[in-house]
Amino acid sequence: MRILVVCGAGASSAFVAHRVRRTGEARGLELTVHAGSESDLPGSLDPIDVLLVGPYLAPRYAKIRAQAIKRGVGVALLPDTVFASQDGDEALDLAIYAYKSRDWAELTA
Repeated sequence: MRILVVCGAGASSAFVAHRVRRTGEARGLELTVHAGSESDLPGSLDPIDVLLVGPYLAPRYAKIRAQAIKRGVGVALLPDTVFASQDGDEALDLAIYAYKSRDWAELTA
């Protein structure tokens, strides 16, 4: 699964991406996880399976979600708690759910 974590400027997303990558390895999952910023969108959506959106982007989430769904990318809004977490379990679980929900999301977009 190819995951992109985005936040406003990209700094916070790097920490989350690292934790998700480490957690995925511990679970034996084959993942590629990258960090980016909102300015990378929508151009960075094509090569990924899941987009995790930082909570700071909540006011623009509907627009970001629509862009992702249009390209068949699963998308989830990360909760505020994800930055305080010591591991990537919460974010990875959201990514897995978003990945599995991609086809359903296209129908409701």
